[in-house]
Amino acid sequence: MTQALRLGIAGLGTVGVGVVKIVRRHADLLQARTGRPIVITAVSARDAAKDRGVNLSDYVWETDPVALAKRDDIDVFVELMGGENGPAKASVEAALASGKDVVTANKALLAIHGQDLAEQAEATGRVIRFEAAVAGGIPVIKSLTEGLAGNEITRVMGVMNGTCNYILTRMQSQELGYNALFEECAQLGYLEADPNLDVGGIDAAHKLALLSSIAFGTKPNFDGIQIEGIQHISLDDIHQAADMGYRIKLLGVAQRSARGLEQRMQPCLVPSASALGQLEGGTNMVVIEGDAVDQVVLRGPGAGEGPTASAVMGDVCDLARGLQISTFGRPATSLQEATPAITGLPAPYYLRLALFDKPGALAKVAAILGDAGVSIDRMRQYGHSESTAPVLIVTHKTTRATLDVALEGFRATDVVSGEPVALRIEEV
Repeated sequence: MTQALRLGIAGLGTVGVGVVKIVRRHADLLQARTGRPIVITAVSARDAAKDRGVNLSDYVWETDPVALAKRDDIDVFVELMGGENGPAKASVEAALASGKDVVTANKALLAIHGQDLAEQAEATGRVIRFEAAVAGGIPVIKSLTEGLAGNEITRVMGVMNGTCNYILTRMQSQELGYNALFEECAQLGYLEADPNLDVGGIDAAHKLALLSSIAFGTKPNFDGIQIEGIQHISLDDIHQAADMGYRIKLLGVAQRSARGLEQRMQPCLVPSASALGQLEGGTNMVVIEGDAVDQVVLRGPGAGEGPTASAVMGDVCDLARGLQISTFGRPATSLQEATPAITGLPAPYYLRLALFDKPGALAKVAAILGDAGVSIDRMRQYGHSESTAPVLIVTHKTTRATLDVALEGFRATDVVSGEPVALRIEEV
């Protein structure tokens, strides 16, 4: 009989329990598809007495995930604890040093330490697989490393945080403000323990760092990503974008040009009729553009027990078949240092300003934009309160660096109230 592939699972939260369920429910199917049995040998979590709704009595229990990673009776260490350091990092390092392959859903760990871990894995002939770390059940890592391997990738972009997309689409459909929807997400359990990981764009930026590394052959460079969250988006922005035929999305974009590697995670306006513009609720979407394939759109659930456990098991099945692929699609030692773009590619921008009701206020704003080299495409005043007049401006294509000069000029003048909102209009 063909030798079984033996798993050790560290972390029995939502995803870990989902993996246990799949292994138990689909044992025959998994064997038929991989040619060998897949079994769980041992598990690790902080509370052995907790009822997780699944039978764990068949497995050895380790309280220390590092001890689990070193066990002689596991072949693959499945890390589902999370966190960029601490037990997750220590146990993955221990697993690789002990000759184990690793499957993980930990985007923060790989975005920060992925280069070192990939080099360690390849030096010992081991494999790190992380399909579940990016976009939940969407097979985007496999698409980049395998299905699209014959392409020079020109751009990767997408909506990679379901919580942010849920908030932004509910703002439009339910006429609810950001603060009300933030509280709703907290009550529904949609937010990370540190909510800023979600609404601040950090969670999605971890994912973008990994996709960018695979797409462009660079070392993961999380620090090189421009990150901006959705906290400042108002219902006014949602309405004005819709009036112009756009929707606002927290959009991750990675593209390389003569300026360098541009990586950004920020709210953008995208055409309402585009695939990204029509994306609703907590669903994720990744768009990949290559020189041969043109454009591929991948859409699906970005989180949850079933979708994420499905992605974990896809990696496990590949290991059971003997498939070995370098962590980021090519040998880790061949990855280049990313050269961040000094300025991004030009694009039109949406600006929302509140002007004090003073004579000549609008003329001062136009002059500041002109002096900075920013050309106005459209301008509209709306609303008008007792003391301020909201103004909407759409620029012609410009760089963010050029626009920042104008924004600094706004702050120095006496006619702009509060902080302007500036959102890139992305061509998709």
